[in-house]
Amino acid sequence: MIAVLLTKHGGLDALKYTDGVPTPAAGDGEVLIKVAAAGVNNTDINTRTGWYSKRVEAATGPGGVAGFAAMEEGDATWSGIPMAFPRIQGADCCGYIAAVGGGVEPSRIGERVIVRNMLRSYVDYRPFECWTLGSECDGAFAQYVKAPARETYKVDCDWSDAELASIPCAYSTAENMLHRGSVTAERVLVTGASGGVGSAAVQLARRRGAYVIAIAGAGKSDALKSIGADEVHHREVDLVSQLGRDSVDVVVDLVAGQAWPSLLDVLKRGGRYLTAGAIAGPLVQLDVRTLYLKDLSLIGCTFQDDIVFENLVSYIERGEIRPIVAQTFPLREIAAAQETFLAKGYIGKLVLLPPT
Repeated sequence: MIAVLLTKHGGLDALKYTDGVPTPAAGDGEVLIKVAAAGVNNTDINTRTGWYSKRVEAATGPGGVAGFAAMEEGDATWSGIPMAFPRIQGADCCGYIAAVGGGVEPSRIGERVIVRNMLRSYVDYRPFECWTLGSECDGAFAQYVKAPARETYKVDCDWSDAELASIPCAYSTAENMLHRGSVTAERVLVTGASGGVGSAAVQLARRRGAYVIAIAGAGKSDALKSIGADEVHHREVDLVSQLGRDSVDVVVDLVAGQAWPSLLDVLKRGGRYLTAGAIAGPLVQLDVRTLYLKDLSLIGCTFQDDIVFENLVSYIERGEIRPIVAQTFPLREIAAAQETFLAKGYIGKLVLLPPT
């Protein structure tokens, strides 16, 4: 089959579009999926560049093309487990079941499916452990991928394959933050709101009845309001001056970086700060007095309860959400797709289409 192999941690030159890669075989409890579309995500780029290594202190963007010289391979994946190369990346998968392994009903062949990107089958469903599709096991940047049958979900909807491929990583990350923070009809601030996870968080928070305040770059206000944002502010504004101290109940943060302290300043007493990313830089300055005097909760969100992905499927089938696909690329143009991703000039998701 054709696949993109990650041959090492590094720049775009570490990605090799290759023919003749062995097609995986579905084992017991697994299905083989013919990939129809695969989304582009921060986690794919961060894993390629080794940004998760604690030696890297920079924002994600500067090393996105060339990689990070400071990276150490021992902790360069999100799980901290060294990567086995070559690896087929791709955390987002939409496709059609082509074959089944032992113990899986043959009637599933032909189903259009998406795969939970945080796989729990391979770690025996131990709490706070999982494999990421495309990191600890091969992912969807290929013509075929295998996955656990019980974590491969049939979806009945009229969406395109590219739209469905936008869901697994970005939308589960966003829904998980809202789930972990027990978000209801409150004032919610979303940073990085124009990206895949951010735009998902805007829609999903609005679905919960929240008043959504989106932070994004210039020229993105109308699009964000069309998917549920009540207010949109430029990412360079002084949040305290713009919104006021103690003005929001929940912060959904994907950015971190130097402006991070202002996020706690605008939280109300008893507010919740939820994070699943740090694209502007992982090291922040925390005044612990702000944390305890305001009774704030800081919640890191990676592991996902089963209900998170199950809920997403139900939202899709009931027509309660719909992603924005900004652009699609042939799989062979993965480097161009990731460069476009790093430029941040779009809203929503970029999606790769493998050859049929």
